[in-house]
Amino acid sequence: MNDKLISKKKPAFPITKLLSGYLTNHGRHIKIPIFYDDLLRFQGAIEIFDEKGNDTLWIRTYYAEHERAEIELSLKQIYTILHSDGSNSILPYLNIDSIDFCTFGNTKPFRIKVRNVLNDNYIFLYVKKADASRVYGLELEHLLSPNHINFLVHKDTLIEEHISGIPGDIFIAENFDSCSEQDQKAIAKEFVKFNERCFVRLLADMRSYNYVFVLTHDFDRLQYRIRAIDFDQQSYEGNPKVYKPQFLKENIKLVEMSLNVLAPESIEQYEKEERSLLAKRASSEQERLNELLNCMKKDNISTPEKIKELKDGLYKLTADVNFKKSKNMGEILGSALDFIIRNYKSENPYMIK
Repeated sequence: MNDKLISKKKPAFPITKLLSGYLTNHGRHIKIPIFYDDLLRFQGAIEIFDEKGNDTLWIRTYYAEHERAEIELSLKQIYTILHSDGSNSILPYLNIDSIDFCTFGNTKPFRIKVRNVLNDNYIFLYVKKADASRVYGLELEHLLSPNHINFLVHKDTLIEEHISGIPGDIFIAENFDSCSEQDQKAIAKEFVKFNERCFVRLLADMRSYNYVFVLTHDFDRLQYRIRAIDFDQQSYEGNPKVYKPQFLKENIKLVEMSLNVLAPESIEQYEKEERSLLAKRASSEQERLNELLNCMKKDNISTPEKIKELKDGLYKLTADVNFKKSKNMGEILGSALDFIIRNYKSENPYMIK
């Protein structure tokens, strides 16, 4: 099913001057001391295997001695820009433990492990080729989801912070069967809300390895949250189904469990709750969101065929003529957000009209 829904190879779209201006206005666009292409100059690498001996599709890179010191210093400076005030005062206390390269997927990222030598705490950050689709996806996640996203862009290089959690495919394979009934209901509720959130904000390809489970202890129970970690397929595909994780075969166990432990009325309630939360966030971030949507409306991040397929599909689902009038992915997303905001205001008796 996935092969029919998801494009096998999505092209990368350049950062436009307008989007670059938006990123500058909101502290996302900044000069960094190293570029993605600089990290590609590694001299050798070894494969990385997990504790069970499986190939992780990551390789550990090694650089020529005369380049290593400069590269490590630049990566430490990136860390201070991303997580601190950008000053050099903490550089002596940082160490670059590893620079890993992923051989799988479209973005082929570098994963950098930065350790504080004073207390041995460490954090990961990622260096990737900048793609307008991914930048829009990251910014929309920051504005419309419960999660804050920290990233920087400079020309064709993207720096992202690490999103902590248990990868969805690993959680489903190793933790799923041991979950209590209460946990199953909590997970199902979160999956329904995650499913709805992805659909409304047009984030596609949420296969199980493209999101993580975040577990938080709360008194006598665990709270679950599902967070997207891959944003390459923001507003690109034409089939509306691809924007709903429930239609991807990797999520079938989550779908079956949700249908088993939740009544149809509960599923409808959670979908409505998530649409209401999205409407509230969109309204509270209206000025910045409109600025971002203006960039999308003047950008090219998909094909004419996919744009037509998506707007026609959403029009059939909603009967909202604004979808039919949309000319590009930015206008389609704007119509989707406007649709849920109008419905939220019309259905909420406590809203001041």
